[in-house]
This record gives sequence, structure tokens and C-alpha cells, in this order.
Amino acid sequence: MKTISKALAASLLLATAFGVRAADAQTASGQAPTAFGFATGADVRAQTQAMLAEMKPDQGFMWRPVVRDGETVAAVEIWKKPGRPAVHPTEAEYAIVLEGAGTLVAGGTMAEAKTSRPGLVEGSRIDDGTTRTLGPGDVVLIPAGVPHWFGITGERLVLLGVKLPAAK
Repeated sequence: MKTISKALAASLLLATAFGVRAADAQTASGQAPTAFGFATGADVRAQTQAMLAEMKPDQGFMWRPVVRDGETVAAVEIWKKPGRPAVHPTEAEYAIVLEGAGTLVAGGTMAEAKTSRPGLVEGSRIDDGTTRTLGPGDVVLIPAGVPHWFGITGERLVLLGVKLPAAK
């Protein structure tokens, strides 16, 4: 539980640094908006448990915002099955592992890349990427345009993730 609180605190500091406006901030706790987005560790745990209860047995992924400022969102991501290798051409991806275990492959070259929707390119595999083992408390920052893939070790991998505009 301490890991989730530390991870949430780090993410909230990041959100604060990006100037979340009071009028746009939404919180999971339902409290009045402040000059920054905020959710308690209890909010994040409750949301994670609710998402796990809602997931269908064959569902491999679920994503839900926990705090938001317009287009900027910090979201809980639950991975029960690996997704496809992905690239976000205009957004960096910042994530903290809240629970579970997995593998990240990032960098290299994505094979058979195709645009799935604006802001998302998917492929069949990543060649020559770097592999890292993931566990609770680990922090990942994937720059815009870098191929990446999350594998799952065990039952699930739960992330608190934020997409950030690419550095100029």
C-alpha cells in the first residue's frame, strides 16, 4: 500500500507541474476542485478494485481516468493480457507500476507498423528493443515516437499512466 501512495504522490506532483486548472480538475473522491488534480491512495485502490470487478474473464485491458485536466489524464490501466506493440507519435508515456508484474520492451524498431487511430501506431513486434522487468513502484518514461510493449507476468499488471505532449 505504501508503494501505491508514493507512486500516486509522484504522479500528482507531475500533474501539478503541468498547471492543472481548478475549473477543469476532476477528482475520484468527489471533493470540490482545487488548483490541481488530486485523488487519494484510497480512491486509486477503490477504482482499481471496481475495474477488476467489472472486467470480463476474457478481457485483457481496461483503462479509466482517475484525475483529468482537459486532454491531460492520469489513468489506471489494468493489463491481464499483453497488448500489441505501440507508438504514440506525439505523446510521451509516463507510468508507475502500482501492482503486479510484467515486462516492458521499448526502443528498437516496430515491425508492420500501421496507424490504428490518430495518435496510435501499432505493430506485430519490436525488433532490437530493450527489455526491462517491471514490479510495484517502478517508474517508466517512454518518449514520444518510441515503440513499446507491455508483457504480463502472473495475473495482472496495474499502472498509473499519463500521456504527455511531446517535448518541443
